[in-house]
Amino acid sequence: MNAILDHALTGYEVLTKEAPFVSGIHSKSDYENALSFIEEFMAAIGDNPDDHRWPLFELVVSVVDKYEISIEPELAIEEDDPVAVIRVLMDQHDLRQSELPEIGSQGVVSEILNGRRQLNVNQIKALSERFNVPSNLFV
Repeated sequence: MNAILDHALTGYEVLTKEAPFVSGIHSKSDYENALSFIEEFMAAIGDNPDDHRWPLFELVVSVVDKYEISIEPELAIEEDDPVAVIRVLMDQHDLRQSELPEIGSQGVVSEILNGRRQLNVNQIKALSERFNVPSNLFV
């Protein structure tokens, strides 16, 4: 077992030397590097949780989420709340309901945001592609 632990610690040291933000974001530079990492990662493997590298992606995303919430607590999203995800994305991108054609008309967007209607598969796919986020955020 010690050999496994030694190997894991060596790998962790190499990883944190190349990507120090993995152990936590402590500066604007760390934050920007983490966002670049996420973009490059998504370009390399897409939204594929079956990829063997996916746990590393999830780790970096969680570190970024923790940092963003620490500087802007209103960005905290309740787990399994697609409406909260849409609201945060709208806020981050300074969008109005009428500026979400992926969902439909302003009326349809309003119904979804008020909980009277749920997103369908096509809307989820379109939102995921537009905002470059995993589709499971909208489920």
